[in-house]
Amino acid sequence: NLWVTPLRQAPPESSSLEHMDIHAAYRETGSYRAAAEICGTTHKTVRRSVERQRRSDAGEAVVRHNYDSVVEVVVETVARTKGRISAKRLLPVAMAAGYVGSDRNFRRLVAEAKAEWRSANHRGRRPGVWAPGETLVFDWGEIGPLYAFCAVSAWSRFRFVTFADNLGAEATMTALAECFERMGGVPKTALTDRMGCLKGGTVAGLVIPTPAYVRFATHYDFRPDFCEGADPESKGLVENLVGYVKSDLMIPEELSVSDLATANAKGRHWCDEVNAAVHSEICAIPAERLTTERELLSPLPSLRAQIGKTVTRKVDRLSCVRFGSARYSVPNTYVGRTLELRVRDGVITIVSGADVIAEHLVVSPGESSVNDDHYGGSTTRTPTARPAKEHRRAGLLRTRPGGRGLHQGGGGPGDDRSGPGPVRLGPARGHPRSGVGHCCPGASGCLRSFPGGRRRLHPQLATRPASPDPAGRRPDRRPPQRAHPVLV
Repeated sequence: NLWVTPLRQAPPESSSLEHMDIHAAYRETGSYRAAAEICGTTHKTVRRSVERQRRSDAGEAVVRHNYDSVVEVVVETVARTKGRISAKRLLPVAMAAGYVGSDRNFRRLVAEAKAEWRSANHRGRRPGVWAPGETLVFDWGEIGPLYAFCAVSAWSRFRFVTFADNLGAEATMTALAECFERMGGVPKTALTDRMGCLKGGTVAGLVIPTPAYVRFATHYDFRPDFCEGADPESKGLVENLVGYVKSDLMIPEELSVSDLATANAKGRHWCDEVNAAVHSEICAIPAERLTTERELLSPLPSLRAQIGKTVTRKVDRLSCVRFGSARYSVPNTYVGRTLELRVRDGVITIVSGADVIAEHLVVSPGESSVNDDHYGGSTTRTPTARPAKEHRRAGLLRTRPGGRGLHQGGGGPGDDRSGPGPVRLGPARGHPRSGVGHCCPGASGCLRSFPGGRRRLHPQLATRPASPDPAGRRPDRRPPQRAHPVLV
């Protein structure tokens, strides 16, 4: 057998005959509860019926709420402020108009008036319909002093994230240029909110971009677009991405503004990870859809736009440029040329036209960052051939077999000059048994003769200290003096 539970029926509304019975019972008993027991209802129903009949007999209007007298004031004010005024600000106006009820009832009235106004004045939104290569949406997010630039392609849902220590115009356009390079092309429209660094003014509700942003958009050939004021829903794609980056990257990884290089490296790894996973909205992989979309993107310009103040340096003779009181090497083929320097995330990039010729980590003032490849390899140098003059000087100290010291009639090899032979020297004054004879084995001293009659002692022979006395006598304690040659 099947058990069937009967449906519960709503209690029927009180008819006019029932109200007449209630009034008769109340007149006889004079008590709400007694009349309710006679009529089989509740004492509250008896009270409402009796009070309604009394007001009707007296010709008074039926008042259902204690705020009915100020409804018109509330509705008019809500419409004038487009549903933005709060009950707290509206309560003093209602009290001046005669409202004497509680704050709680008045908040209910204002909430009902706002809901009614919004339902009658809805903007009429519809889901976005995106085409490949059409729109890129970008915005900034922040946690403390660390700012995150987020951009998403509307059709492929390819996401891009980078970090900076400010959200100015220079940082915004630099991040946008990097996003275009990562995507491999430029979309037709770049949509963002009315951020002050890109907004030059507002005319008739339309945003006028700054001249710098116009030059940037002209260089990359895209149309700058701005969403409506106070309407974040019009760029909800990137708003969701900003929240996702905060909850899934910035907070778990504990990224810090003091190490932007590490933060950007983790940001690139995070983008590669999320772009390789299936997107829940499009049920496709964003990286694969970007490959299809890239064919419809505008090509990148041959030169990257110059953003902000340009820093240029001339390459010195050491094949280095100076920045921040430090030296950074470049290939030695650029000596004497003027190069452009870009500094970001603790890395200095040296650019010549459109080519990046060197990258260095920023070093402290007074230090040098040198790349051996810029100088043709390692720092080991091969000996070079000495000139003839050096060979002649070296020939003075060569010792021949048999104890003979210097050449008899000239300089080193290749010296064909003739002149008198070596001149014998006697002991120098002030030095018993001068060491001139001991400085060169097999010779007691010699004086080189040079053309023109000039004769002088070789420097290495004249400045060498005296040798100890072979006889064992007490050495001279006086300070050494320069030996004066004595001609014999």
